[in-house]
Amino acid sequence: MQIKTVSMVAAGALVLALAANSASNNNQPVDTAVAKGAQWIASVQGHDGGWGQDGGETSYVRQNERLETNGNDVANTAVAALALRRAGSQYQPNVEKALAYILHEVENSPADGLRITNHNGTQIQRKLGPYIDTFLTSMLLSEADGTMKTAAENARVRKALEKCVAKIEGNQQRDGSWNVGGGWAPVLGTSMASRSLYEAEKKGVRVDAATVAQAENYTKQAAPAGTAASAGVALYQSAQALELLTRSAKDREANAPQIAAIKSQLRDAKFVNGYGSIGGEEFFSYLNVSDGLRRAGGEEWNNWHTDITARILKLQNQDGTWAGSHCITGRVAVTSAAILNLAIK
Repeated sequence: MQIKTVSMVAAGALVLALAANSASNNNQPVDTAVAKGAQWIASVQGHDGGWGQDGGETSYVRQNERLETNGNDVANTAVAALALRRAGSQYQPNVEKALAYILHEVENSPADGLRITNHNGTQIQRKLGPYIDTFLTSMLLSEADGTMKTAAENARVRKALEKCVAKIEGNQQRDGSWNVGGGWAPVLGTSMASRSLYEAEKKGVRVDAATVAQAENYTKQAAPAGTAASAGVALYQSAQALELLTRSAKDREANAPQIAAIKSQLRDAKFVNGYGSIGGEEFFSYLNVSDGLRRAGGEEWNNWHTDITARILKLQNQDGTWAGSHCITGRVAVTSAAILNLAIK
């Protein structure tokens, strides 16, 4: 009897080991892709801690590509740091340098208005609106809040985060959005603004309930159709809506009709293709869709996750980067957004 028991235990251990090995093998393409992308991002970080459209130093810029802007900026730096946080603790020194660059910009910005930087006219601003730096920075600071090495560093991050939150709350549009100041598809900026408030509140930062309610009302009214703020691309609007409307079990129950309508759109390949070719806007929209479906769970999430992962992996370049084919084409933003997508489990 004892021999049998030992044998059964050994067999059980073998099954678990095989299952773990299978899961590891299934994740290997994703892990490899994320590692290559993160290594590239880290390798092109500027000496000042920042990144620009195509890298952090002019020597990294593709010479055969006509870039819209040169130099480092806050938005590209924030999204790159978010991606490196997902890629592993080995990139913490890069993230800390990026935070130092960003905190300097936030601390030297005026208390009023949405702007946190004097770097204007960047590619990502032209596409997602001139205040995308503020929204992405707020998302990064929400993640970094409470994770720094010292109490003084944590206090500095919290103060900067509260400044960004106050800017976002104080400059919401009457319709509940942050589609302000132009941009090709500023609804994605609104998505980042709303997400940053959500993440800040989870960290204990006081967020005005009326601001959140207005954002939700805007989303319900606009979804699932494409609007001018989404450049007429239904994917951008609906993806933003799906993320916001699924944040809690209560939200998912209350917003079930809108969520079902968006899920039905995702069965249409033309809808998923967005603008028709894959740019940074598509990658950011896929991130919203993935976060929304992951919360809801079920077969729809499993199918989407499998399909979108395969799509993103196929688009990676040999050097580990991803680059958009329209609008947001810069390798820094698109590679970062790809990593953020692949990191969702």
